[in-house]
Amino acid sequence: MDIRVLQYFLAVAREQTVSGAAQSLHMTQPSLSKQLKALEDELGKQLFIRGSRHITLTQEGLLLRKRAEEIISLVERTRAEIRAADEHIAGDIYIGSAETEGVRPLAQAVRQVQQQHPGIHFHFFSGDCYDVTEWLDRGLVDFGTLLEPVDVSKYDSLRLPRPDVWGLLMRKDNPLAAHAAIRPSDLKGVPLIPSRQLAGENGLSGWLGYDYEALNIVATGNLINNLVLLAQEGVGCVFTLDGLADLVCGKSLCFRPLEPRMESWMYIVWKKYPVFSRPAEFFLTQLRRNFLAGTPPQGG
Repeated sequence: MDIRVLQYFLAVAREQTVSGAAQSLHMTQPSLSKQLKALEDELGKQLFIRGSRHITLTQEGLLLRKRAEEIISLVERTRAEIRAADEHIAGDIYIGSAETEGVRPLAQAVRQVQQQHPGIHFHFFSGDCYDVTEWLDRGLVDFGTLLEPVDVSKYDSLRLPRPDVWGLLMRKDNPLAAHAAIRPSDLKGVPLIPSRQLAGENGLSGWLGYDYEALNIVATGNLINNLVLLAQEGVGCVFTLDGLADLVCGKSLCFRPLEPRMESWMYIVWKKYPVFSRPAEFFLTQLRRNFLAGTPPQGG
């Protein structure tokens, strides 16, 4: 499967007509059609449904579009890294991360790296552990942050300096807002909104002391901003982290910690036996230097 042919395929998927794709690629329509037919023959699958006005992708075509985009992105990144190998340290670093205050040590390391090498650029992608591990395994990001409960043994990792504390984010007019802390007995019958990870990993079972299925789970999600909207509308109370709650709490919401205290550590992880670009190596060196020295420097 030729990279050039994948680029042709993506052009047709984007333009939705062979003629439009041929024009954007500066090639003739018969030549492009021949390349597409050869690609379908090679894969043994129909990739397009040719309508009277435009082309749509089959299920196999949709899968190939996703994979082709990933392949071409990796090729372009590799080409840029090789070209920069003998020059000053410059390039791109890709990080998949949860949205939490625990990411601040990474932000501090980013600032330190860019002060030394302004040509290093960082690209952050937000997601939960399922998103981040998928991006890591496919080579789409260099580093990821994973929050417990999660198994990090398949990766190399550094544990961030402090744990996050779990609690409940709710409207201030919720009866539970009168509590200093939330106990397992307080939650029976209460509409609750855990993260997709917390629900999927059954991360509350040990703390609850009773069957997780007894909880009234009304919704789940992978990013906090959407869940905050649900809390603001009174749909339910959101299980979240103290530092994250500080970032999203508005005038209508409040955060109460769980009792007994429930903590989660965050890890920055990367593939074992990596072949890092020079920027990624420099960033990892900075992270290790910060963590070995203790708490990373604040502010600035």
